[in-house]
Amino acid sequence: MKKVNFTRLHSKLPLLWLVFLLTFSTTIYSQEEPPAEKATAAENAAPPPPAPADAGGDVAAGESLFKANCAACHKLDKKAVGPALRGVADKFDRDWLHKWIRNSQAMVAAGDPTAVKLFEENNKMIMTPFPALSDEDIDNILAYTNQPKSEPAGQVTPETVATTGAAGGEGGVSNSLVLGALALIFILLVIMLFLVYSTLKRIAKANGVVVEPEAREKRTPLWKAFIHNQFLVLVVSVFFILAASYFAFGYMMQIGVDQGYQPVQPIHYSHKIHAGDNGIDCNFCHSSARKSKTSGIPSLNVCMNCHKNISEVAPETATEEYSKEFYDGEIAKLYKAVGWDPENMEYTGKTEPVKWVRIHNLPDFAYFNHSQHVTVAGIACQTCHGEVQNMEEVYQFAPLTMGWCINCHRDTNVNLETNDYYEKIHAELSKKYGVEKLTVAEMGGLECGKCHY
Repeated sequence: MKKVNFTRLHSKLPLLWLVFLLTFSTTIYSQEEPPAEKATAAENAAPPPPAPADAGGDVAAGESLFKANCAACHKLDKKAVGPALRGVADKFDRDWLHKWIRNSQAMVAAGDPTAVKLFEENNKMIMTPFPALSDEDIDNILAYTNQPKSEPAGQVTPETVATTGAAGGEGGVSNSLVLGALALIFILLVIMLFLVYSTLKRIAKANGVVVEPEAREKRTPLWKAFIHNQFLVLVVSVFFILAASYFAFGYMMQIGVDQGYQPVQPIHYSHKIHAGDNGIDCNFCHSSARKSKTSGIPSLNVCMNCHKNISEVAPETATEEYSKEFYDGEIAKLYKAVGWDPENMEYTGKTEPVKWVRIHNLPDFAYFNHSQHVTVAGIACQTCHGEVQNMEEVYQFAPLTMGWCINCHRDTNVNLETNDYYEKIHAELSKKYGVEKLTVAEMGGLECGKCHY
């Protein structure tokens, strides 16, 4: 009777073959050079038609003048306060337009039939006169409004994807084909090894060879060895008790702390666009922060001060995450809430409440006054709320815990340059503490009654 070693070698060979084949296929994939040129969908998109040259004015200068003088009430392709102005130079006589732009009400008062009709069609909205604009300025504006509307960029379609994929595949063999062939070869090798193993097993049985499994040394189970080692049990027990205490303390300290809380609002309001890109001051919308305990939630009429004329965002406002259509849809939600009809430029009277979700919320037993910090102390909004101008969606930046507030009172010096109220007490406390500048804590900012009463 013969003893056969390496009885489990056949179970390891397929694994070795798999590693070899995967390494080989990865090498082929890395060496395959992509085509020199791949036309993307954006590159294949038809460019906008060239704007016809207008001998009557400078388009670039006209665009600047339009945005400075006309954009508040007019859009090129959509009615705003006034009518859409795309192609207006082709609808009216140029000399008539010069007179109308300089003083439309004078023409209405003189009984000009075209002026009166236009005035009545636009709900008798009085157009701001522009007597300072020269003939050249007006011609530049008309040249800008006479530009054809640019065609939207080509969209990615299945046909363009298929074309791009075909063009990309012309440079070499498809990766899927290579991987499929390697997988087939691997399966054939496994079948061959299984057949060889079965044949050798039958031959050994016919010759009286007994295949014995390798003898294994009997070992003590790990859990039994652990139980019998009292020192190791003691060390592990102490470790688990300390770890459990640490995590339990950390969990208890997080109760009521909502740092990082970022709820989904009913209307997506981008602080990045408003406070960041457009530079709108925080106090324009949260005006009560300067004179009240709370900063307040702006009423929707504050939004409509601008969005009465801004019904859509500029194309460059769109990002990879949020498209232009998404932002335009959120403006439409605002219109629905206030009952605004953008087509007829009038309120319908049908309003809906916007159920904003509160983000920053202090306990009822903690007193905090926005005006005391914003107006008196001159603390910037970003100190407590973070870089709001860079936030697409606002979240709670600071923990707003008692310790966080106390540390701020200990580190922040009181500004006395424009505050005569603290002049006398500052002089006395400066002598007491032997410092030139006093912190809020040294002025009594750590007294319990300041925040809890």
